[in-house]
Amino acid sequence: MSKRAVILAGGRGSRLRPYTVVLPKPLMPIGDYSILEVIIRQLAAFGFDHVTLAVNHQAEIVKAFCQDGGRWGIRIDYSLESQPLSTIAPLKLIAGLPENFLLMNGDVLTDLDLAAFYNEHVGKASLFTVSAARREHIIDYGVLDIDAVGRLTAFLEKPKREYLVSMGVYAIHRSVLERVPADRKYGFDDLMTDMLASGQPVQVVPYGGEWLDIGRPDDYLQAIETFEQKKGRFLPAVLRATFK
Repeated sequence: MSKRAVILAGGRGSRLRPYTVVLPKPLMPIGDYSILEVIIRQLAAFGFDHVTLAVNHQAEIVKAFCQDGGRWGIRIDYSLESQPLSTIAPLKLIAGLPENFLLMNGDVLTDLDLAAFYNEHVGKASLFTVSAARREHIIDYGVLDIDAVGRLTAFLEKPKREYLVSMGVYAIHRSVLERVPADRKYGFDDLMTDMLASGQPVQVVPYGGEWLDIGRPDDYLQAIETFEQKKGRFLPAVLRATFK
């Protein structure tokens, strides 16, 4: 069965400067590959045969690198934004999207089984499915709980908080786009707020494997180190052998 994916590759990568002064963020190298090439190789290996790159900033560089996708055995085409539209509104510009499709940020390093994630979404007839990673935050202070008159009721020394965060990988039913406005910024946060307000269900699938969002210089350096140490998790030997 044909599977379609959209990769968001149009951001300016402002938080990753100075690296992104020359290259668009999705083309930043990690090991022998750019992060975008890793994503494309994964999609091809998981059976996705058509990828649309939503581009804006430095679009011609992205196009020159990826071309038509033939060297990876996958069809690649492009949707050009005339103005930055955030993460969800660019989908309104793409004609012919199938009933269900995958959406990914172009700066995500993960070993998530993209086919299994997509198939679960389709199997459950979900409207919108979010892949989520569990993260932990330690507060570096002693936290005081007090009552209405200022008396201490509890004390926690450097408490730990756990929470789920979006991984930037989504599966979407096309009908969701009916609520997305055209020609203005509209992001994942806007869509989640609107779907919650209207009572439309959003499926969240927690994932415990590898995931890094390459948003800041520290994240990028961590991604380079993690990719070199665990390349086999991100690009199993069969992927490396198939596309050279």
